[in-house]
Amino acid sequence: MKVIERQHYDLLLSHDPCEIFNYYNVDEMHGLNLYDCVNHNNNTQQAYIAGWCNIIPASKRNYVFINLSRCNTPIETFGLIMHELMHMSFDLHTDEEELITWAENESYEIYNIITNDNRGKDNQDHERILSD
Repeated sequence: MKVIERQHYDLLLSHDPCEIFNYYNVDEMHGLNLYDCVNHNNNTQQAYIAGWCNIIPASKRNYVFINLSRCNTPIETFGLIMHELMHMSFDLHTDEEELITWAENESYEIYNIITNDNRGKDNQDHERILSD
């Protein structure tokens, strides 16, 4: 599990959706549980958790989890990131334009982190980095 502390949340990146339970040392949180996760057929086409935004157990800080196994193409990756960051943005903003703009800008940054695409690399690099 790669953990990156962002200004408003912790970004959690993993190819295994069950790692989030182990990372927080819990068997259950926010209606999901480790048992069901382990017993789910987690692969590149389906997963118990593709992405998840919620509050860290025993904390007031949020997390955003991205299951890297579900990042099959650049468009799927960006869509998953934007989806989760829209959830995060609802906790931070009330103005509609501010809410959407923050999620969009943050999504660009997270996409670049995930793909290591800080210099505008192409899709081949995207696939190589996600498989590392």
